[in-house]
Order: sequence, then C-alpha cells, then structure tokens
Amino acid sequence: MLPSQTYVNISFFQPHAFLMIGIPGHEAVHGWISIPFSSMYTVALTGNCLILLAVRKTPSLHQPMYYFLSMLALTDVGLTLSTLPTTLAVLWFGHRLIGFNACLVQMFFLHSFSVVESSVLLAMSFDRFVAISNPLRYATVLTNNVIIRIGIAIVTRATVSLFPGPFLLKRLNFCPGKILLSHSFCFHADVMKRACADITVNILYGLYVVLSTVGVDSLLIFLSYTLILRTVMGLASPRERVRALNTCVSHILAVLIFYIPVIGVSMIHRFGRHLPHIVHALIAYVYLVVPPVLNPIIYSVKSKPIREAMLRLLREKRQESQPK
Repeated sequence: MLPSQTYVNISFFQPHAFLMIGIPGHEAVHGWISIPFSSMYTVALTGNCLILLAVRKTPSLHQPMYYFLSMLALTDVGLTLSTLPTTLAVLWFGHRLIGFNACLVQMFFLHSFSVVESSVLLAMSFDRFVAISNPLRYATVLTNNVIIRIGIAIVTRATVSLFPGPFLLKRLNFCPGKILLSHSFCFHADVMKRACADITVNILYGLYVVLSTVGVDSLLIFLSYTLILRTVMGLASPRERVRALNTCVSHILAVLIFYIPVIGVSMIHRFGRHLPHIVHALIAYVYLVVPPVLNPIIYSVKSKPIREAMLRLLREKRQESQPK
C-alpha cells in the first residue's frame, strides 16, 4: 500500500507516488528490452552532442542553418534526458515508483522540450525559406542577434505554455486506486485521467497547448514549404531546382519523424481508449525516443559539412586517447 497525503479534508486525496509501467505484458523480458532502449539513448546522446561540438569547433559552420541545427540537437538531448532515468529504472531495475511532484516536474520538462522542438523546426523552415527565396539577403536577415532572439522566444513560449500544467493537476482530487500510469514517464493526458474529479479545464488546457503550439507550427511549416515550392518552380534551371530542394530534405525528414508520432499520440490519447495498452506505450516511445535518435543520423548523412566536422572530431578524440 502506497502512503498518501491528505489536504484540507479527508475527501481530498493526492497520491504520494504513481506506479509506472514499461512494456505492458512483457515485464518478464524487460531486461532484454532494455538493450535496444539503452542503445537508442546512447546513439541519441552521442549523436546530438557530436553535432553540438562539431558546430562549436568548426568556424565554417557558424552559419544560421547550423545554429538552428544546434538548437535542435540541444532540444533532443533535453528530451532524451527527460525520459531516460525513469524508463531505464523501470526496464533495468523494476523501479516503478515516481513521486507525485517528481512526476509533475518530469511532465513539465518532457512537454516543454516537445514544444521547443516544434518551434525549432518552424524556425528551421523559416531559415530554408529565406535561404532559397532571398539568398542575397540571407546573412543580413538572419544575423546572430536575430537568431538569439528567436531562441529566447522559443524557450519563453514553451515555458509560458506549459507552466500552468502542473498547478492545474495539483488542484485535482485523485482516486486512491488509480495510481498506475500507462508509460514509464509522465504524460499530462495520462496523469489527469487518474483524477476522480472534473477534468474539463485540464482537457481544454491540453487542447489549447497542442493547437497553439504544435498545431500552429505545423501549419506555418506547411505554408513555408508552399512558398518554397513556388520559389523553386520559378527557377529556370532544373539543376538549380534540384539543388534548392536538396537543401530541404534533411529538414523535411526531421519534420515528418517528429509530427507523425505527435499526431499519433494525440489521436490515441483522445480516441484510442479501447486499443491495447502496448499500442499506447509503443506510440509514446516512438514519439519521444525515435526523433532524437534519427535527427543526428539524418543530418550527418545528408549534410556533408556536418558529417566531415563530426568525423574530424572523432579522429581528434581518437588521436588524443592514443598513448604518446
């Protein structure tokens, strides 16, 4: 029996902790399942940290496009670290408890980094639009000061949007028998469903956050690429068209691997209540774990300057580790 905290009167209950779950129905093989998860987390952290170091230490990469890529890599590191401790604790050690307040903190950072990632992808689409539609003014439009302001605006937007979430959950009366979460981390939609109170405000708040951030960002990204395509179609040479579109391939792939799982998670939490629990778990893992893993792979494969800078870093580290 988990200890509980009572507030004001005996009818108001908030659990001392929630009980997390790994892969439903496969608890006996969590040790084996932890191997691919550990590998993905390692790839995500290593790949994104390499991108950050490559951009920092390579003067030729001190350009707007690569500054935005650094923002994406830093966000992916944050998103990975938001879920790594609890996920591996569940899979490695079977440690399934997470304190109520710790759950709210994890939820805040998890959703904040998701909103930041969406905003960074929007900023990167703007970067591609300026680079293709007005290349002569590219450096004057996206100056270092402008990029810093964009970064501050992105973080401020995410913080302001997600700050009310934990407080809206803390006011709810929870059910003593409903402490089992659907994942090995805390989702807003998952936590609020454990309440024995009217959650209309929480539902409307969650819908507002999704529509005002990810929803608006996806529409603006679509608009950016509509304008990019119109500009590209106006180029006289087919070779120039292909070259211009080729600079967008990495970003398009990053957008797809982020937004498709986001849509899947949103749809399942709202309309997929009767689906097996394992479907909820797998879609959530795809949403949170796969983009940070694939983004550095995509950019290292498609971007020659990034690939060369990362390989140069690895060679330098290898030489430094060799005995003299």
